[in-house]
Amino acid sequence: MLSKLLVSNYVLIDSLEIGFPEGLVIITGETGAGKSILLGALSLVLGARADAGTVGPRGDTCVVEAEFDVEEDEALRAIAQEYDLDTDGGHLIIRRTVARSGRSRSFVNDQPVQVGALQALSARLVDIHSQHQTRLLTDRAFQLDILDHYAGDAVLRDGVRASHARLLALRRERADAAEKLQRIASERDFNQAQLERLEAAKLRDGELEALEAEQRQLANAEEIKTGLGTVGELFAPSDDGRMSLDALLKEAGRSLGRIARYVPAVEPLAQRIDSARLELEDIREEVEDLNASTELSEDRLAQVEDRLSLLYALMKKHGCSDIGGLISLRDTLSSALFEGDSLQDRLKDLDRDIAAEEAAYDGLARRLHEAREAAAPGFAAAIGDSLRSLELEKALFTVAIEPAAPGAAGADAVLFKFSSTGREPVDLARCASGGEISRIMLSLKAMMARYTDMPTMVFDEIDTGVSGSAADRMGAMIADMGADMQVFAITHLPQVAAKGGAHYLVTKEDGVSSIRRIEGETRVREIARMLSGARITDAAIGNARELLS
Repeated sequence: MLSKLLVSNYVLIDSLEIGFPEGLVIITGETGAGKSILLGALSLVLGARADAGTVGPRGDTCVVEAEFDVEEDEALRAIAQEYDLDTDGGHLIIRRTVARSGRSRSFVNDQPVQVGALQALSARLVDIHSQHQTRLLTDRAFQLDILDHYAGDAVLRDGVRASHARLLALRRERADAAEKLQRIASERDFNQAQLERLEAAKLRDGELEALEAEQRQLANAEEIKTGLGTVGELFAPSDDGRMSLDALLKEAGRSLGRIARYVPAVEPLAQRIDSARLELEDIREEVEDLNASTELSEDRLAQVEDRLSLLYALMKKHGCSDIGGLISLRDTLSSALFEGDSLQDRLKDLDRDIAAEEAAYDGLARRLHEAREAAAPGFAAAIGDSLRSLELEKALFTVAIEPAAPGAAGADAVLFKFSSTGREPVDLARCASGGEISRIMLSLKAMMARYTDMPTMVFDEIDTGVSGSAADRMGAMIADMGADMQVFAITHLPQVAAKGGAHYLVTKEDGVSSIRRIEGETRVREIARMLSGARITDAAIGNARELLS
C-alpha cells in the first residue's frame, strides 16, 4: 500500500508530506483546488512522462517521493531481480526528480534506475483509474484485457504473444532473404560474367609490381647490358696490354708485403688491399651474372606489356587501385553467387519453421479462445449483477467474442454489449450514458481488484454522472473494495466521501495547493459543503452527520 507521499515544487504544490492508512481513503476539494495535480504527482513517480511543465516556480527541480509497504509476490520478485533492485524487506521508496530542462532521474530505495523500472513496479503496486480510462471502456483492446484478467489466462496469452513475435520475426527474415535472393538473381548474369573474366585473369597478389619492374628492365635491356659490359671491361680489360683490376691490386699487395719487414705499419694496409680485391672480385662476378641474365627479348617485352594492359584495364573498370582489390572483388562475386544457392536452402528451412510456428500459434490461439468463451458468460453475469445492485435494475450486460485478424492477443475481438432497459443489448459505445459508463467501469474495477491482487487502487471521479441513491450504492461498493485493499477515491459526491475510513481535503491558497487529513467537525462541514455548495446550511450539516453515521 501507499504509506507516504512527499512532493516538492510540483506545479502548484510548494511542499507537502503526508501519510496514508489502509482501507478507503477519500480525497475531496473544490474544483481547481489541485486534486488532479496531486494525482499527476503520483503518476509521475510511477513512471509517467516527465516534462519541464511539472517544475513549479520555487526552484529548478521538482521532487516526488512515494513510500510503499509491499508484500513481495512472485511477480514483484521477478521485477526486482530483472532490474537488480533491493526491495528492503517489503519497503519501497520510489523517488523521481525533474529538472527545468525536462530531464528526469529515478530512484528505488536510493538506487538509480531507468523509468522502465518504475513502470514495471507500478503495474504491481497501483492501478490508477482516471477519467480518461473511463473513455477507454469502449476500446475493444481494453475490453479484451479485462476479460482476460477475469479468465485468468495470462499464461496462455503470454504464450500467444511470444509465438506471434516469433512468427513475425520468421516472416521478416523470410521476406529479407527473398528480397536478397531476387536481387542476386537479377544481377546474376552480370556478376557471373565479371567473375569469369576475373578468374580468367588468374590474378596473383603482388604480380603488378613484379611485372612493372620486369617491364622497365626489358624496355631498357640494351642500355642495361651496355652499362654492365662497361663495368666488366673496367674490371678485366679485353686489351692484353692492360692489366686487370684484380692483377693491379695483387701487385700492390705484393709490393707492400716486400717492405713490411722494414715498415711494420704497412702490413695492415696490405691486408686491406687484399680484402678490397676479394670484394671487387665478387662484384665483378655479379656484374657478369647480371649481364648474362639480361635478355634482349622483344617477345617477352610484348607479353609483359599485354599483361600489364589487361591488369590496368581491370583495375580501371572495377575502380581498384591494386591487384588486391581485384582479388577481393573476385571473392565477393564468388560468395554472392554461392550465397544465392545457400539462400534457396534457407528459404526452404524458413518455410518449414513458419509452418511449424503457425501451427503452434493456431493451437495456442484456439486454447485462448476456448478460455475466453468459457469465462465470458460468468463474467457477463457478474457484471450484470453488480450493475443491478447499482440501481440499473433492468441492466443487461453481455460479452460477444468475434473472430479477428491473428495478432499478439490471439485471434479474437471482444465486444461489450449493454442495455439499461432489458431489451436487446447493443455495443456499449452506442448506448451507455455517462452515469451508466461510470457504474459499468466501477463494476469492472471491483471485479479486476479481486482477480489481480492489486494492493492499491485509485479512482479519479469514477462516480461522474451519478447521484442520489445510486451514488450511495457506488460508495458502498468502493468501501467494500477498501476492506481488502487500499483504495483512494477522488470524488465530488458526499455519498461516496462519507464512506471513507480516512478523509483528506485538498485546498488552494494564494495559488498554492495543499492537502491535509480532516476529522470530526471539519469533515462534517466538508461533507455539508459537498451537499449544499458554498453556503453551508444547518440542514446540510444535519445531512452530513447522517451520512457519516
